[in-house]
Amino acid sequence: MRAPRGLLVIAAAAAGVTAGWLLAQRYLDQHKQALFSKTPRLRHAALGYLSGHPSPETVRLLRDYVAWEQHAGLKRRGVRVMRRLEAALA
Repeated sequence: MRAPRGLLVIAAAAAGVTAGWLLAQRYLDQHKQALFSKTPRLRHAALGYLSGHPSPETVRLLRDYVAWEQHAGLKRRGVRVMRRLEAALA
């Protein structure tokens, strides 16, 4: 007996979402120490990683990063992440 076509579509979509999530996590883990990299893309990935790891050390690191960052968009993102982590730790 064959599986309904809708079930196959749902299974394929779930597999795609899972694979995408795993690849994103791998990318973030690879670049978590690239906060002060020359490449904006790597700095963005590092901010994404740090946003999920609240600690007082992370907040101190983000304060240094925000003072150092020249790119306006990344600086704004750094400030948002820093404030969210400060609120989570308060």
